[in-house]
Amino acid sequence: MKLAEALILRAEQQKRLQQLGSRMIKNAKVQEGDSPAEDPNVLLSEYSRVSQEWVALVQRINRTNNVTPLDGFGSLADAIAVRDALRQRADIHRQLADAGLITQSAFSRNEIKFRSAVNVASMQKEADTLARAHRELDASIQSVNWTTELAA
Repeated sequence: MKLAEALILRAEQQKRLQQLGSRMIKNAKVQEGDSPAEDPNVLLSEYSRVSQEWVALVQRINRTNNVTPLDGFGSLADAIAVRDALRQRADIHRQLADAGLITQSAFSRNEIKFRSAVNVASMQKEADTLARAHRELDASIQSVNWTTELAA
C-alpha cells in the first residue's frame, strides 16, 4: 500500500470513529419500555476495533514519514513540520493584515480615529509568499506520498 493510500484510509477511519461515537451517544438512553435503534454496546465494540486499526495505521504512517527522505528537509516527517509551520505563519500574517485594515465611518467629528500599527501591504505580501512556499512544499510531499510504500 502506498503512503498516500494509507493517509486516505486514516481519514476514513477517523470519520468512521466520529460517526460511531455519535451513534453511541444518540442511543445511550431510551425511554423506559423502549429499546434503542442500535445497541450502544455493539457500537462500542466496533468503535474499539476501528480504533485499534487506526492506531496501527497511524504508527505505520509515522514510521514511514520518519524514514522517508525528502530533499532539503531530511525526512518526510521534518518536511511535514515545516509545511505546517508555513501554513500557520501564512495564516497569522493574513489575520494580522486583516486586523490592521482601517475602516472609518464618518458619522461625526468626535469619533475616535484609528491608525494601523502594521504595514498591511507588507503583511499581505509576506502571507502570499508563505502560502506559495506552503503549496510548493505540500506538492512535493504529496508526490512522495504516492511513490512511497507504507512501512511495516
